Amino acid sequence: MNRKAIPALAGTALAGTVLAALAATTPAWAAEAEAEAPPFASDIVVTAARTETFAGTKTETPLIETPQPIKIVTDDQYLSQGAISISDTVKYAAGITANAYGRDTRVDGFVVRGVNAVQFRDGMRDIYSYYASIASDPYNFSRVEIVRGPASVLFGQGSIGGLVNLVSKTPVFETGGELSAVYGSYDRKELLGDVNIALADNLAIRAVSRVRDANTFIKHVPDDRMFLAPSIRWKPAPDTDITLLGLYQRDDTGSTSQFLPIVGTLLTNGDNPPLDRFLFVGKPGWDRYAGRTLQGGALVTQNFGESVKLSARARYIDSDLDYFTHYADSYSNPSDPYLDPARRRINLIADASNARMNVFSADSNLQFKFDTGANIAHTLMLGVDYSWSKVGKRYAGGIEEIDLYDIDYEALQTYQPTGPFSRETLSQLGIYAQDQVRFWDRVSVVLGVRRDRVRNSSGVVDKAVNFRAGVIGEIGAGFSPFVSYTESFEPLAMVDHLGSPLRPKTGKQIEGGIKWQPDRYTMVTLTGFEITENNRVIYGSGSQIFQSGQLKTRGFELEASRTLPGNYEILVNYGYNKQTVESGLPVDFLPRHNASIWGTRTFGMPGKAQLRLGAGVVYNGERQSDTIFTKAVTTVDALAEVTWDNWRFTVNATNLFDKAYFSSCLSRGDCFIGAPRNVMASIGYAF
Repeated sequence: MNRKAIPALAGTALAGTVLAALAATTPAWAAEAEAEAPPFASDIVVTAARTETFAGTKTETPLIETPQPIKIVTDDQYLSQGAISISDTVKYAAGITANAYGRDTRVDGFVVRGVNAVQFRDGMRDIYSYYASIASDPYNFSRVEIVRGPASVLFGQGSIGGLVNLVSKTPVFETGGELSAVYGSYDRKELLGDVNIALADNLAIRAVSRVRDANTFIKHVPDDRMFLAPSIRWKPAPDTDITLLGLYQRDDTGSTSQFLPIVGTLLTNGDNPPLDRFLFVGKPGWDRYAGRTLQGGALVTQNFGESVKLSARARYIDSDLDYFTHYADSYSNPSDPYLDPARRRINLIADASNARMNVFSADSNLQFKFDTGANIAHTLMLGVDYSWSKVGKRYAGGIEEIDLYDIDYEALQTYQPTGPFSRETLSQLGIYAQDQVRFWDRVSVVLGVRRDRVRNSSGVVDKAVNFRAGVIGEIGAGFSPFVSYTESFEPLAMVDHLGSPLRPKTGKQIEGGIKWQPDRYTMVTLTGFEITENNRVIYGSGSQIFQSGQLKTRGFELEASRTLPGNYEILVNYGYNKQTVESGLPVDFLPRHNASIWGTRTFGMPGKAQLRLGAGVVYNGERQSDTIFTKAVTTVDALAEVTWDNWRFTVNATNLFDKAYFSSCLSRGDCFIGAPRNVMASIGYAF
């Protein structure tokens, strides 16, 4: 295969679909109901200038007036696509590699524009350390916002590639709800509920919950979960809006990432047969990834007339986690990890850890609207945010030799962490200002600046000032070209292999593109960008972690979408990025090409039985890790749904044709399997 050639799906076939989409294609935000609509309404209300607060600006700005690409994925959309994790919610978006290391029951991960993205929840950072908390549940959110490119001017802790912001379900002032039951592959059994009760015209409560008992495609790895997310919303006055949110979640799972050696999976291992892709390497009943999280938060807005608005939010997280695991030592000698002439025996590493995490974060800003001329309108925002995190861990473990092709599970040793916890703290204070200027209701200019101060547990203080500037203008026929410059600053609550704290990652991006919105149902965005990242984290052989060099990423993205109420929707996405690093540094590149198409069509009459059919195709190109290449892969998803009165019957299938593939294989020595076919059937009742 010519690694420089654009694959067929990403080229000819996709280009034809894009041309069709350009003729009639809506913004993802058009698919979402109005903010005050019932949470489970069957009719979708579409507006031409959606003005809900989005992560890109923290203000009520239509996306067509924002000089950067922002993708909004509603819960109806990603649940229709069969998402069972937060990582799954973003796989139909341009420039994003979802599940880059395969389906992972431990954590969620997204690679945006070739760089790991930071996860936020309700505008505040959600993840502060690796393997210190359990994964979020997609059913608890109304939408997922993808901000591509640096967003540190507003958020302070954003990745150079971008951020993914999860928006919690909150109460609305109309009673409604749904209850559903699910049965699926690997004996998945679930009960879900989302109930909203209006206690008065200005007071409402909501509870979202899931209970799951399930296995996974890896034997001895369960996927059990229970969560309850209560919330209450009160508007004591027309200009005052207060929401309190809570969350209790407990997971009992393990690791579907078994870190199998390259030699024996992607590469042949002498006369031995290939290792089972779904081989469990561990101690049944001991290996686990189990924990709980408690969260409490508040969202407050207060309007002072029509010109001044206060927004304030805060959250506290308390998390406990036990992570006990085994994995083969593929890293000491990646090209030949086996210890015997028959090439069957290998060292097995046992690693047991307890983690405790506490996080407090808050973000408040004042917005001022004023004019400085007959045709010049300003939205000035001044804000301050603060976060503090403490992560404590303790470890135990050992090494023993096993026959990887015939593991004696009962003979494997177990370990229990004891003694005091280590302690890593990180505090950050940021002050930011942003001015959005609208000229003649056609041209928007965004200017922003932020100063951050970060202190880690070693007493090291890092300071940074970041800038942002962008302009977008309507030139007629729905076309709005834009250009922007943005910077990033990402503090890292990590240490290198010598125990020294890592320096914050920094970066900058130049971007330009065009948005096309010929009608209220259609949005097409084409953008090109160049990213420069410094202080990148490099994982070397063994357990080496260090920072070095510079990463450059150049690419372009195309997104086209069209949504019509109760009729059909089509989403077409393509992303290309090329990364380069300084000579002599390790190379671990994500696919240069990714592309996806998703469409649904509804048959039948409103008020009667309706059938909705959907299908999607996701393509991820070849991946390179030094001299190791992982093949490109194309997977297919499908949806069939019948609604009748208040009842809904749904069947989802991901990887419909059960494509066997590796998500990635790394030169450090291990491979990650792609998830096999997963089918879920559900029955739901809405009221």
